[in-house]
Amino acid sequence: MTNFNQLSISATIMKALEKMGFEEATPIQAQTIPLGMEGKDVIGQAQTGTGKTAAFGIPMIEKINPKERKIQGLIVAPTRELAIQVSEEMHKLAKFKGLRTLPVYGGQHMERQIRALKDGPHIVVATPGRLLDHLRRRTIRVDNVHTAVLDEADEMLNMGFIDDIRDILKAIPEDRQTLLFSATMPKEIRDIAATLMKNPEEVKVKSKEMTVSNIDQFFVEVHEKQKFDTLTNLMDIHVPELAIIFGRTKKRVDELTDGLQARGFRAEGIHGDLTQGKRSSVLKQFKNGRIEILVATDVAARGLDISGVTHVYNFDIPQDPESYVHRIGRTGRAGKTGEAISFITPREVPHLHLIEKVTKSKMKRMTAPSYDEAKRGQQQLTVQKLIKTIEKKELQDYRETASEILDEYDSATVVAAALKMLTKERRLTPVTLSSVQPVSVKKGGKGNNGKFRNDKRGGGYGRKGKPQGGRNRKFQNKRNNKGNR
Repeated sequence: MTNFNQLSISATIMKALEKMGFEEATPIQAQTIPLGMEGKDVIGQAQTGTGKTAAFGIPMIEKINPKERKIQGLIVAPTRELAIQVSEEMHKLAKFKGLRTLPVYGGQHMERQIRALKDGPHIVVATPGRLLDHLRRRTIRVDNVHTAVLDEADEMLNMGFIDDIRDILKAIPEDRQTLLFSATMPKEIRDIAATLMKNPEEVKVKSKEMTVSNIDQFFVEVHEKQKFDTLTNLMDIHVPELAIIFGRTKKRVDELTDGLQARGFRAEGIHGDLTQGKRSSVLKQFKNGRIEILVATDVAARGLDISGVTHVYNFDIPQDPESYVHRIGRTGRAGKTGEAISFITPREVPHLHLIEKVTKSKMKRMTAPSYDEAKRGQQQLTVQKLIKTIEKKELQDYRETASEILDEYDSATVVAAALKMLTKERRLTPVTLSSVQPVSVKKGGKGNNGKFRNDKRGGGYGRKGKPQGGRNRKFQNKRNNKGNR
């Protein structure tokens, strides 16, 4: 493996990487960063989750002049979720250089975006449809862009954005540096590389095995409203030493954390809105065993290296199989076994089958336990503690008092009282979570690889999953539906 300090990265970015907890570069980073720093165009073939953002982000940030409050770096991503995610990571990488990063996507008020653009961001991360709207309105100026990135180019092709991508690149100065990343390289992507890039260097990272070992995988089919009680009941039965619970959104993580604390669990949450100090404090407590449960979003959990995690709970099933593998890989490390339990609502069963197919693994069905079963699980834990204490045979000082109690009460009553006193009884505090939409693979908005699509580009999806509204338009053309893009 290559360490970041071997890649001639500036001190400000090294400081950011250390804060983010990254030391070793992934293969795509180790190969791309040196080429990017030399100013070369790069075609990177790599899957999601391989560390692409730092691979293209570090060379871009190195070249940006913080004193020049103009857009110097432009990143185009297929969905608003990815645009936000990439923007957050770029913000962290550029934190100590004082750069401003702005995500721009459909679904936000146009006027609010225009005001934010006037504030002078150095880097813009945008979805294609909304970026072209701004180019047409001249509210985004790309005259000073020296580095352009196309992230997940094949996804943009699947969603009907290929002509838009060509228009965007033609609008940026020709002397720019272009970095294109794609999991696959269909003909249309190759054409862009041949016509709109300058002698690009190719970097290809072999797709990691989408298989999992040393991990027992289960799923619980449960309605959204029963999820939380099922989760707490399961944890009372499993009694995990260290567990990670994954929620889909920051709000979800906050609500889960509050609910678990209300029921007496030692839980803390991490997500992108936390300060670095708070995040570091939570992770330290988790690693030291002072808290037993970490609740996290996918983005916040990226790059975590924590040993000893016995259980991973997918409270919300992830939207793609690779995220699933990434999540459950937090347990079953260093030759140890681990358990991964996914909560599936009835409408998400087809998505479960998709994950099983891609990961070449079968999840075993687990029945949702009742509160009484959870109580018995906690009692069983107390019994084990009692038996261990008996086996140590260090009880001489307690025998006289024990005999006095047994003279007054029968042995079953005494043992029952000891169990009641030692068993951690769960508070049945009512907990209500905001509901989330189930993940579905049946909708039209699905690409060739089964990933869920959600780019708010205007008018939603038509038949066959193609975005409605100007698939082949040039950005100079007027559009009738100027409103909700």
